[in-house]
Amino acid sequence: MSRSSSRGLWLLAPVAAALLVAGCASTDGVAPSNAQLRDAASLGLSASQAAAEVAPIEPQWWQALGDPQLDRLVEQALQGSPNLRVAQARVARALAAADGVDAASGPQLNGQFDATHQRFTAKGMVPAPLAGSIQDTATLQLNGSWEIDFFGRHRAALDAALGSAQAAQAEAAAARTLLATNVVRGYVQLARLQDQRELAERALAQRQGMLDLVNQRVSAGLDGVLEQRQSEGAVPEARQQIEAINEQIELTRHALAALIGQPTQDPAPQPPRLAGLRPLPEPRALPTDLLGRRADIAAARWRVEASRGEVANARAQFYPNLNLVAYVGLSSIGLDELLTSGAKQWGIGPAVRLPIFDGGRLRANLSGRNADLDAAIESYNAAVVEAVHEVADQLASARSVALQRAQQQQALQSAESAYAIAEQRYRAGLSNHLQLLSAETAVLAQRRLDVDLRTRALQAQVNLAQALGGGWREPTDASPTPATHAAVPMRSAAERP
Repeated sequence: MSRSSSRGLWLLAPVAAALLVAGCASTDGVAPSNAQLRDAASLGLSASQAAAEVAPIEPQWWQALGDPQLDRLVEQALQGSPNLRVAQARVARALAAADGVDAASGPQLNGQFDATHQRFTAKGMVPAPLAGSIQDTATLQLNGSWEIDFFGRHRAALDAALGSAQAAQAEAAAARTLLATNVVRGYVQLARLQDQRELAERALAQRQGMLDLVNQRVSAGLDGVLEQRQSEGAVPEARQQIEAINEQIELTRHALAALIGQPTQDPAPQPPRLAGLRPLPEPRALPTDLLGRRADIAAARWRVEASRGEVANARAQFYPNLNLVAYVGLSSIGLDELLTSGAKQWGIGPAVRLPIFDGGRLRANLSGRNADLDAAIESYNAAVVEAVHEVADQLASARSVALQRAQQQQALQSAESAYAIAEQRYRAGLSNHLQLLSAETAVLAQRRLDVDLRTRALQAQVNLAQALGGGWREPTDASPTPATHAAVPMRSAAERP
């Protein structure tokens, strides 16, 4: 046998020995993950119904409300939010961790220089004349290593790190959607309060005018002190309602200013009004993959992939770890000899590490990773179930509010007509002041209810946009397109099983 052949066998011998005893650390008895990801059918969603048109995600969905001031506020919040910057920092950290794992899988090379001034023992294995002498020793060399990933350990670790990075990116997108939604909610609430204040001011003016009329009637002997005192009490009550609304307006402005990162700035110099906000478009059908593209669900799905990578990495720990190690350089006793030809040294060879007995540490680690995977899968399932629940709730609310508004408009018209008749009768002396106040109270109550219902309609649409992961838009191409997504037909609460 040639010298080169014997060297090759010498290099392969440790690998063969490692493979022979690889069964010493076994995964037998470690229960694998048994959790399953929920699909559309298990959620009661029809995956067989094809959508003629696919409604894509609309990232800047708030622009459909048609308020430039709101658009500016949302963009300002997205650019200046400390919470979003924290989320972006987490993404950068996760990406850096993935780069670190990827770098560890390749060949490693580093330089080394050591210089030591030392006394060699006279009672050891160092022979004379070095024994008992004081010498300078030095080493100058390059060290290289490469862990050969026969069993996929590095691949699994990289998959886990990439899954965590993708999850961090999805969580940052979810934080962006939540922040935009909170700004829109606050803006709609501010518009509601502005409209309510306008109604309260109209009520104050109406009651002041009524007080003037009652005073004239008292002077003419047509009304008594009772009617006069009732009218006088209605005026400060109306002023108190205005002041209470002013307080809510200030608090809402402060909340909006904090969301955009400018707590001392007036977020809405132009007071918003509900009439200036267009309703968001309602999709004709909801593709089931809209829920899959929701940022928090995407994050949960990537957490599952990261956990699967961790399980694979934990399983790979049971197998041999093979490193190819090499070095080349100079080593000498005496600094003056370091750069001479005789100081050359080099070496190359495999290094094998094999777990044989570790007291169950690897088995415990694998069991823990399997449990983490089960938890990640069930967290994803919970997120999907909650998303379907949220969408169903917001659709039901939006439709119910629309029906309530239709009925309330009829009630408002009746109340205004009754008030007009009561006012005519009072001026003609055919009814008393209490009847007029009762009719006025009914009108104001219906007008406030109209403002509240308009607000609820907008809030339900905003909540639906958030539940769908950031809004939607109808496709512009009128021609039918091949359906690639299952659609969830929209049904009323009474139609749902």
